This record gives sequence, structure tokens and C-alpha cells, in this order.
Amino acid sequence: MKNLKTLFCIICFHSVLIGVSAQEQNSNLDFNSPIYDRAEDQMSHTDTIPDYRSKTNKLKLTGIIYQSDGVTPAKDVILFIEQPDEDGDFDLRNTGDRRYVFHRSWVKTDADGRYTLYTFVPGGDRRYNQPQQIFPLIKAPSKQEYAVESFLFDEDPLLTKSCRKRMVKKGDPTRILKLKSEDGILVAERNITLKANETLANL
Repeated sequence: MKNLKTLFCIICFHSVLIGVSAQEQNSNLDFNSPIYDRAEDQMSHTDTIPDYRSKTNKLKLTGIIYQSDGVTPAKDVILFIEQPDEDGDFDLRNTGDRRYVFHRSWVKTDADGRYTLYTFVPGGDRRYNQPQQIFPLIKAPSKQEYAVESFLFDEDPLLTKSCRKRMVKKGDPTRILKLKSEDGILVAERNITLKANETLANL
């Protein structure tokens, strides 16, 4: 049992790669990345994921993206997410020769670095001990896109105490979303700090 828990923790920390590979199986983040599947001039600081209205566990995910100093809001940063459905399965669709995850969304931060995504709580794939996760990509202006560690959920039974302790040691316990109910939907906040080499200039 101890070995199984250790294995799950390893999977948990590296599972951000699953969401990206589910899209294109690319190891290089380039213009084949799904983050470029929507034109930037069609993005705003708020977006709604497909099928949102039909979902039971609706989720308003909001936050601020900061420059690498952790204080200065970063405007015009693209945040892309993709996620499995409520059963923990990726709904894969095809457009021409390309395959993509149906439940995906894009936002671009406003002048205060804020964003809001209307989505739903995904399921975890219990067949492979995969927790409930949302997989994000980040792109700052004139910078290359990169993957951010997956967003997890505080009430997920697969998040063991040992996993949580490891996240605290790694300095990123904020990737665990704590849900609260407001106006009939679930709400969570996730602030993000850009990598040091992704600081925005001339803002």
C-alpha cells in the first residue's frame, strides 16, 4: 500500500504532462500547441468552456497572474486550460487531421492581471489513480508558452497527506483549489506567478 501511495504522488507531480500529451503528444511547445488554436484578438479576460451550462458542478475559476516578482500584475498573458469530462475521460475531437480536447478554454488577462474561467469540476480517472485535474498552459507577450502544474482539488480523496506535504515542500500548495459555493455555483481562486524568464517588459 505504501508503494502504491508513493507511485501516486509521483504521478500527481508529473501529471501536468498528461494534459499536453493528450492533445498532440508533442514534447516541444510550438505553434502546434493548442494555445494557438484561437486567435489572440478573439480572447478576453473571461471565457466559458464548452458544455458549461449542461454541467452539474459548475465552477467559476478566477485569479491574478503576476510578473515574476509576485507583486506586479501581468496584463495580456494568455492562460489556456484543457480538462477531462466529469467521468475523468478526455473528450477528443477532430478538425481535419488535428485532434484536440473538446473541453478547453482561453483567457487573456486584463490590465490588472485578472482572468475568469467558467468551467466545471472534472472527474478523476480512478482506473489509473489519476486525480481530478485541470491542465494549464501560459504564454506571456513575446515569450514562448510553457506548461504550468495542473490544478488539483482539495476535496479529491486521491490527494493523500503525503502528497500534500510534498507539494508544500515544493513550494506550490496553491495548485490545490479550495472550492466554495456562491450564487449556486462553485468558486475557486488560483493566482499564478510567471517564471523569472517570463517577466513582461514595458508594462
